[in-house]
Order: sequence, then C-alpha cells, then structure tokens
Amino acid sequence: MEKTVANNLRELYKKYGYLPYKMSKFEEYDLYARNKEFLDGARIVTFNDTDGKLLALKPDITLSIVKNDQDGEEKRKVYYNENVYRVRNESGFKELLQTGVECIGKLDLYDEYETLYLAAASLNAISENFILDISHRGILTSLIEENSPDKAFTKNVMRLIAEKNAHGIFSLCENYGVNGDKLVALTQTYGMPETALPKLEKLCESEEAKEAFENLKTLCFMMQKTEFKDNLRLDFSVVGSGNYYDGVVFSGFIDGIGSAVLSGGRYDQLLTRMGKNSGAIGFAVYLDLLEGFGEKRKTEDVDVVVLYDDGVEMQTLIKTVQTLIAEGNTVSAQRAKGGLRCKKLVDLTGGGKC
Repeated sequence: MEKTVANNLRELYKKYGYLPYKMSKFEEYDLYARNKEFLDGARIVTFNDTDGKLLALKPDITLSIVKNDQDGEEKRKVYYNENVYRVRNESGFKELLQTGVECIGKLDLYDEYETLYLAAASLNAISENFILDISHRGILTSLIEENSPDKAFTKNVMRLIAEKNAHGIFSLCENYGVNGDKLVALTQTYGMPETALPKLEKLCESEEAKEAFENLKTLCFMMQKTEFKDNLRLDFSVVGSGNYYDGVVFSGFIDGIGSAVLSGGRYDQLLTRMGKNSGAIGFAVYLDLLEGFGEKRKTEDVDVVVLYDDGVEMQTLIKTVQTLIAEGNTVSAQRAKGGLRCKKLVDLTGGGKC
C-alpha cells in the first residue's frame, strides 16, 4: 500500500511542477539543536563522524530543505520521499517513511491554494473517505495574545485548544483572571466552512485577526470550487506542532486510521529565523501509518471446513476437498471444527452450520 501511494503521489506532484529532492540520511546535529522548537520535542539519534563531528540521523525533512535553499525570486517547488528517524524508546529508534511537498520563495495566495489542493488530492489518492481540517495560526495567535499574561499561559492554553478541552480553558483563564469566552468559542467553531466561517468572523476583532480571517475565508472559498469541497472542515484544534507556523495550518484524516496521516501549513517564521528572505508552505504524508490499510480484513481462517469421521469413505472426503479447492476455496478437513472460523461448513458426518 505504501509504495503504491508513494508512486501515485510522486506523479501527482510532478504534474504541478514539483521537482524531486534527495538528501543524505545525516545532518550536522547543530542544525537541530538550533531549531528545537521546530522539532516539538522530538528526540534525536546522534553519533560521531570519523572526524569527530557530531551528526544526527535526520528526524525531520523540512529543516534540511530550508537549510540548503538559496534565496531567489523564483519559487522553488520540491517533493520528497524520504525516511526520518525518531527515538522510539531507550533501546532503539524507528525509521518512518514520509512523502510530501515544500514550496519556498515569494509566495502568494495561489501557492497557499495549490498546497491545500495538493493536500486534499493526496488524501484522495489514499481513500475517498477523508477529511482535511483547516485552521489559521494567525487567528489563533491573535485571540490568545488578547488575553495572554505570560508564556506559560500561552503554552498551556495552546495545548488545551488542541485537545478541545473547554473546561480546562475556563479553569486556566479563571486562575489567571482573564476572560476565556473567545478561546472556548474558538474550540467550538468546527464544521464545513459555510457554517463555521460566520461564527469565526464574530470572534475576530483585532486587525491581525481580521486579516488572518480574510486569508482563511478566501482560501476556503477557492477550495469550495474544487471537487473536494465536501471534504473540508474548519477545526481550530489544528494548531500545528512547534512554534514556527504563522499562517494557514491543516491536518488530514482517513476513515479507518486513528491518527492524522497528513499535516502541514505555512511557516515563514522558520525561514526568517534561519536568515532566509522567503516564505514557505508545505506538508508531509506519513506513509508508515498506511501499513495494512486497504487490505481486505479477513474474518475467516478458511473458506470451508469439511468435517469427517471414521464413517466417511476416504474417497468421498478426498473428492469433496478437491472439488471445493477447484472452485477457488481454501479448505481445511477436520474431525472437529474447533475454533476455526469459516464461511461455510461441509459436515460429511451429518449436517451443521459454521
């Protein structure tokens, strides 16, 4: 499943002018040490090179792409299909396969739309039963800053919003003596854009929030003109990992998989931090979560169980089994059915149901 999806996505991204990007398994550890906020607490696998330099198995792909990007007027559009490495426990690490796209340069509204469209198309390439949840970090940040007394409050309320924990937000705001009505209302602003946007607009009173709202509304309007209009939802529990997102953010979910299989957003702040005079937007598809997805889940051990005893003639048993196999069945001949699950029971001893 993962290889088929990766191949289909590669062809999709090529159609929109994205070029392949290959990278080494290793990066200098200093790159990740200087950008810990971007990694959102991910633990890193490190080792010493032969010259004593501290290297790391890459836990992230975007950082490597941004690091090696050269500022310029032309937009750089790349896609990748790479492994990342994350510490699983004290005894080892896990290799995770990701594919995705990054668009870097002097970005505009079209680039944001195209990235959202490709995110939806990527999910659709896995399953038609998907939801793309969209929010905007600019709105979220503005509403928090209206009430935030300190960094601890901001960190905690962001976590509670991601959890959709209205009670926790009320309690936190009460402890700090601030009004949490807007923040609670934000967590309850969920649904298709045509129903959620009017509720959201009432919450956006500052100039920053209004500007972010107009950006989000325009993107939703553009996406509603596509074949994926019924797959869109506004959901402000989508906050984006780390502290680098500063625009539209989104996550993708597939029916039958418990975790988000896609996430992304706009992250100009990261480029500014790394001395780049550009904007950036992109997303990753977590192909490792697709393992086993789409495979037919069998509820039976075999198609047919044939029961026999000493009173059944051997040639009758053989002929029965061979005939059933010739018909395309899997067959198990048994003296007692036991715990075997089957679609059909053929009881040569005299009747019975599977």
